Amino acid sequence: MSNIQDNLKMKGRLQVSLNGEVVRDIDNLVVTAGKNYVADRMKNNSSVMSHMAIGSGTTAAAAGNTALGTELGRVALTSSTVSNAVVTYVASFAAGTGTGAVTEAGILTAASNGTMLCRTVFSVVNKGSADSMTITWTVTVS
Repeated sequence: MSNIQDNLKMKGRLQVSLNGEVVRDIDNLVVTAGKNYVADRMKNNSSVMSHMAIGSGTTAAAAGNTALGTELGRVALTSSTVSNAVVTYVASFAAGTGTGAVTEAGILTAASNGTMLCRTVFSVVNKGSADSMTITWTVTVS
């Protein structure tokens, strides 16, 4: 499995919009558990990436991450598409969901716990209780 971890190239990009305005556009880290998940999907089709979480943790993303530092909210993905080895995930955090100083995000396989595919940490986006947030996340496999 370590050969897959070393040679499977995956990169991601995250775009955060607050009330319809793009406020962050940053790269992300595909963690080891995410790479293992992709390799396993070549054989098994039991679970899919289904949720996105946001949080207030500030510790740098690392390959060994399996959860956010401090999760503020998690929602089901509103869409996921695949085209030319690029997977696009979109999630919308409605008013009142994930309120606070948002500094991290992740893609996961479940409404709680689950396997993490990606994690990123970014400069604070303050999400008030009346604000809505949409995150569009692309993962390129090469």
